[in-house]
Amino acid sequence: MQDYPAGTLYIVATPIGNLADISLRALHVLQLVDVIACEDTRHTQALLRAYGMERPTSQLMALHQHNEAQASNDVLALLSAGQRVAYMSDAGTPAVSDPGARLVQAAAAAGVRVSPIPGASSVTTALSVAGVVGDHGQDSSFVFAGFLSSKASERTAEVTQLAMESRAVVLLEAPHRIEALAQSLGVLGDRALTVGRELTKQFETIATLPANHFSDWLAADANRIRGEFALVLHPVANSSVEDPLHAEGLRVLRLLLPELPLKTAVKLAADISGGSRNQLYDAALALKNHGAE
Repeated sequence: MQDYPAGTLYIVATPIGNLADISLRALHVLQLVDVIACEDTRHTQALLRAYGMERPTSQLMALHQHNEAQASNDVLALLSAGQRVAYMSDAGTPAVSDPGARLVQAAAAAGVRVSPIPGASSVTTALSVAGVVGDHGQDSSFVFAGFLSSKASERTAEVTQLAMESRAVVLLEAPHRIEALAQSLGVLGDRALTVGRELTKQFETIATLPANHFSDWLAADANRIRGEFALVLHPVANSSVEDPLHAEGLRVLRLLLPELPLKTAVKLAADISGGSRNQLYDAALALKNHGAE
């Protein structure tokens, strides 16, 4: 049995959708603590109410991306006074593409004990159903990229970098930006992509498809652009020069496209890198259409 000392900050993971995914430890800590700091007090109050644990508003404190620095100081003051404080984001594990990291950093710098209360995470949930396997049949390592830039040109550059990453990559995206992300991922050609939509919820959808088919997959059903997304870009199976998505081909293509006609840039990129001209042409069209011109 683990004890729960006073003056400790508890980082509490909450369900990403299905309320039954709360842990027994999380429920115990949320009952035990003096104050709950959270991303959205209204959302957290509704969650607590679902478990029969509604709190007075005086015991809830808002700590989100816009006030994390100041609110962290307020939390530290409570901790220094010997109170137990829990922090929870709206869904999943705090400080993983959610607020909380600055709070944890501040607590550590102040010498305050920080205790994790693990639970649901869209990252590991998506990976668990992606079937990611390395080149030699071994489970593959992965990179967590989270949310890419909302700006088209920056997102295109980020996706180009992902093309050079041989490991699996986990991405997160909101429904209002998913179509733009799908278009950007088109430059990755037939690299496998597992799409997790509304994970653990009633309309959960999981599909694995080539990255350049993602836009068409979304367009095939209007419901597919609804809900939160966790995506797993599978590892590159073969990074040799024969690989049509060889990183060097994409790198050269991005350098040439602003200076040369598209077909000329594709021909030179293929000649220089040894990549497939047809698939580099597809990549060039996607880059041109989404901010690389």
